[in-house]
Formats: sequence, structure tokens, C-alpha cells
Amino acid sequence: MDNKRKGLFKKFLDFIEKVGNKLPHPITLFAILAGVVLVLSAIISSLGVEVEHPGKEGEIVKVKNLLNGEGIQYILGSMTDNFIGFAPLGIVLLTMLGIGLAERSGLISAMLRGFVQSVPNRLITLGLVFAGIMSSVASDAGYVVLPPLGAVIFAALGRHPLAGLAAAFASVSAGFSANLLLSATDPLLGELTIDAARIIDPEYAETMNIAMNYYFIFVSVFLLSVVGTLVTEKIIEPRLGTYQGEYVGSMEKLTTTEKKGIKWSLIWVLVSAAAFSLLIVPEGAPLRGEDGSIVQSPFMSSLVPIITILFFIPGLVYGIVTKEIKSDKDVANQLSDTMASMGMFIVLAFTAGQFVAYFSESNMGLILGVLGAEFLETINLSGIPLILTFIVISAFINLFIGSASAKWAMMAPVFVPIMMQLNYSPELTQMAYRIADSSTNIITPLMTYFAIIIAFAQKYDKNMGIGTMISVMVPYSIFFLISWTLLLIVWMLLGINLGPGSPIMYNP
Repeated sequence: MDNKRKGLFKKFLDFIEKVGNKLPHPITLFAILAGVVLVLSAIISSLGVEVEHPGKEGEIVKVKNLLNGEGIQYILGSMTDNFIGFAPLGIVLLTMLGIGLAERSGLISAMLRGFVQSVPNRLITLGLVFAGIMSSVASDAGYVVLPPLGAVIFAALGRHPLAGLAAAFASVSAGFSANLLLSATDPLLGELTIDAARIIDPEYAETMNIAMNYYFIFVSVFLLSVVGTLVTEKIIEPRLGTYQGEYVGSMEKLTTTEKKGIKWSLIWVLVSAAAFSLLIVPEGAPLRGEDGSIVQSPFMSSLVPIITILFFIPGLVYGIVTKEIKSDKDVANQLSDTMASMGMFIVLAFTAGQFVAYFSESNMGLILGVLGAEFLETINLSGIPLILTFIVISAFINLFIGSASAKWAMMAPVFVPIMMQLNYSPELTQMAYRIADSSTNIITPLMTYFAIIIAFAQKYDKNMGIGTMISVMVPYSIFFLISWTLLLIVWMLLGINLGPGSPIMYNP
């Protein structure tokens, strides 16, 4: 890269960092947005803006003034319910009870190490990328465990450790929207999408489920594993060249006790899965729907507690076998530590809950959806160009706001109704957002774990900075975004459901 290009790239990074640093904390940002909604509700209400309800012929919808007497009563009277009723709050906290125990008992770390160590050398890159993608079932644990592990593995093989670190970092980020299993991300974003769909069509929202993207994210695992491997071996490693520094770190092999713990935890996963299958598979089973279906059934609405249990039990078994858990007090302490780490999210849920509720109550989301759809129709933007535009917008916003749930809480009430007005399903809108978010997380300095990744990298290159780290990650971001978007386009053209009962098109 010549000096001129380096200068332009540095200016671009400086711009992102400068603008991003000026944004308030997401908690403050949602508080500001809630205030903006209140003010706008009063202004727009006074202008008499109105539209016809898209789902109820002849019904006129106007903006509610939330700053008049009735509005103030609503603000004060609904504050607690807005907080408790914030869709992802209970789901995330419940899921983290299971995932947190599995993480703090050491099960997740041991399984990731064991998986990578069991892969043949010629497949190590593919194995590392695959492990990174799958690590999203453990929420954010993959960001802390896999990048330094990837660096150590590559170093042990005489390869550039930063290539291993980069491959792991990229795949962990991509894994939040690609997995063979459902993870905490699915209910976290899914509930926000379902809430946004209620703005246009409450009846349709009732038919949706948190596994709405499952088929697509399942197939995405194989695509991204191959793409991540090729980018690492064909672009990143040749660009980094031969490593000249001292190798740092060590990858401890699994101990006999850890192997025993993993074995027993897997046995109990199978036992738990078998127990749940008895509640689902037989005809007339309690978790089947009234008509015997599984797509619309108590099973689908029970996925969050099922996921929690399937993490909690093996985590508990592993901790007991390895002596990390010696009594119920250890379990209580580990669960308490997990909940303590969720403090920031809980506060975020309060301010985000107010914003989402005010936006919905004011009717601005519905009206914006109708007007936005009419605008897009006038410029004839629909189909694949529309989806591509939305992906680009989401990717750009992601450079400045790191939290996936925070962004979607702001974007879903706006874009889901717009897309529904153009006959595209909320499920498709969510998947397009997830592609953009997961692909570009690795190139924004505002991403929560970006500073930690740089700290890991500085063990091998003391001069590693933000610009250098981003330049290493850009190829992953570009190729993930392009290949993943192409997969979505093919999916749309074939008209395949994105998940159980989750079509591409919305037909009111």
C-alpha cells in the first residue's frame, strides 16, 4: 500500500474514531433518544400528521402527544412496566444463568481448547474459524478465550501468531449470526423484532418465533468457515509475512480431570436432550402445539429456558467433576458473579425500554413506516437493491455504535415496519441487519472487545495500534460481508424460509 493510500486510510480511521468517541454512552444515548421522542411527539402532533393504518382499512392513525396531561400520566405510570417489559431483559438474564455457570465452571474454555487441539495441523485454520463461529453459544466468552488461544496455536506451528488471533477474532464476531445451535443472540434480537412487527401487524407478530433465522444461520456456518479460512491463509498470512518476534504464551493441554469433566458434561447434555425430546417428539407431547405442530408450539416459546437448562446442567456437572464446584455456595457465587457482570445491560434495558415504549405509544413508528414505505415506492427501490441498501446502512451505523442489541433496539421500530409495508418479512430484515452487524464489528474501535484484542496482539507486536489492527481485519470484514450478502440474495431468489415458519415475504 503506497503512502497516499495509507494516508487516506488513516484519515478514514481517524474520522471513525473521532466521531465515535463523541457519541455518548449507549445508556445515555437511549435516554436522549427517549427525550427526543417526547419532544417530537408534541411537535408532530401539533402539525396534524396522519396516515391510514396499513392493517386496518379506514382507520386513521395520528401521533400522540406524550407531553400533554395524558402523556405525562403515561410517562410516569408506565416507567416501571417499560423497564420490566423491555423484551430482551428477562430473556438475556435467564439465558446467562445457564451460560454463566458453564463459563465460570471452566467448561466452555476447556471444550474450546479441546476442540482446537484435536484438529489435524492441515485443518487447524478451518478448525479455529469453526470453533470461533460456534463460540457464540457461550455469549461473549469466545472473544476472551479464542483470540489468544488462536495466536498460541499458530505460534506453536511456526505460523504468524497475529494471523491466528485475527482468524479467531473475525470468526467469533461472525458467529453471533451464524451457528449450528441457537444462542443468546437469537432471543435477544428476536424479541425486539417481534415487538417492532407488532407496530404493523400484531397478529403476524404472534406467529413469529425466536428461531426465525435458524435455517440461514445454520448454513452460514459452512460458508463463513470456508471464507474465513481462505482469507487467513491466502491474504492475512502472506501480508503479515514471517514472524520475527518472540513467541509468547502457551496452550496447556487438557488435564485428565478436565477430560473427565467434559465427558460427563456431554453425557448429561445427551440425558437432558433425551428428556426434552420426550416432551416434544411423541404425539400429544406437552410441548407440541394444539394441532401437533412444532413450529407454532409451547416448545418454540420455551426455547430460552431450554437453552438455559442445556448449559446449566453440563456446567454444573463439569464443575463438580473438576472440583470447581464443591457446594451449593459455589454455584450461588458463580451465578451471582454472572448477574453482577450484567449490571451494565440492566441499566441499558431501563433507558432502552423507555425509548422503545415511547416510540411505540406515540405512533411515530407506525407513521414513519408508512411514510418511509411510500417514499421507497416512489423511487422504485425494492427487492434486492432495497436489501443491499439496508445492509450498507446497518454496516455504516455499526462503525459508530458497538452494541448489536442497542443498535437493533433503535433500528427495528423504524426499519421493520418500513420493510413490512413493502411486503418483506421482519425475519428477513433482522437477518440482513445481523449480516451487516457481525461482518463489521471487527473493524470498529468502538466494539466492546476491540481494546482487549489489541492488548492480546501487543504481546506479539508492541507497536500494534488501532489502525494496524483494523487493517488486518478489513479483509475479513469485506469478504464476510460480500459472501454472506450473496448467500442471502440466493436465499431470497429461491424463496426458502429463513427459519421455522419464517418466510422471506410478508403477506398481510
